Amino acid sequence: MDIGLVLQTDPPAQLLVDRMVLAEELGFSHGWTFDSHVLWQEPYVIYPRILDRTSRLVVGPMVTNPATRDWSVIASMHATLHEAFGNRTICGIGRGDSAVRVQGRKPTTLARLEASIHAIRELAEGREVEVEGTALRIPWVTPGGELPVWMAGYGPKALDLVGRAADGFILQLADPYLVEWTIKSVRAAAEAAGRDPASITMCVAAPAYVGDDLAHARDQCRWFGGMVGNHVADLVTRYGESSASVPAELTGYIKDRDGYDYSHHGRAGNRSTDFVPDEVVDRFCLLGPVPAHREKLAQLADLGVDQFAVYAMHDDVDGTIQAYGTSLTS
Repeated sequence: MDIGLVLQTDPPAQLLVDRMVLAEELGFSHGWTFDSHVLWQEPYVIYPRILDRTSRLVVGPMVTNPATRDWSVIASMHATLHEAFGNRTICGIGRGDSAVRVQGRKPTTLARLEASIHAIRELAEGREVEVEGTALRIPWVTPGGELPVWMAGYGPKALDLVGRAADGFILQLADPYLVEWTIKSVRAAAEAAGRDPASITMCVAAPAYVGDDLAHARDQCRWFGGMVGNHVADLVTRYGESSASVPAELTGYIKDRDGYDYSHHGRAGNRSTDFVPDEVVDRFCLLGPVPAHREKLAQLADLGVDQFAVYAMHDDVDGTIQAYGTSLTS
């Protein structure tokens, strides 16, 4: 299983670049960042700095969205990086959360997301595509490059879209039951669309905290349940609190959720996430000493996960990077 590293683009940018360089040295395969330009620094400005100081690390957003960024701009940025550094970027994409909601806007529709996935891939790889009625091609892009587009999602319709249109699936939680349910759903959708289910890369992304103080680790990672809860709340609105379409293991824990403050998004100590119980933190994240991480990673691999991407957003970022690089990347 590949191990990726996910960081927020907090200043100073140099610290993020240094951590990504270290991650490559320690055996990590991918370097991901959040893409929320109001809350954090602009990631596409930082990617070339990472690529310039590494030789094999693949970088990209986890995740961008087709609402705050023009599709042709996304494609052009990736194609430019590929021309300069080789095919070493990846485009994680979704409907949008913090990047749009912090501006008081709503996530985009799945139909628009599907169209953007196709357009971004075609343009970045040098082919012509129709975008909102206009034929577009980036003339300086040499055909032959590859831009994998991986989609994040949770609900049945999103999982169906992943199976039909995406090169990879990003699930932002590490609960084995939900991992199995979502991967089976994606693969079934791929097969129904005439695609090879094995061609879709499966990536699980979640916080990891290595250490013996489980209570402290939970408190440092509880924010993640709140972040996931934003998407789950949308599912409850769409499918209802009790639905055969969405497992209660995903929706049940948000019953006491009361709004969300995006000014503390992705931060340990976010008071908007106090509703998240310990058992959800345990299910969604990887916590405890190294053997506990190794055991859960083995579970995920058995379920078909190709990459685990470490969300390192807590008070021991460097310790977690070192622990994974020393003991868990091989």
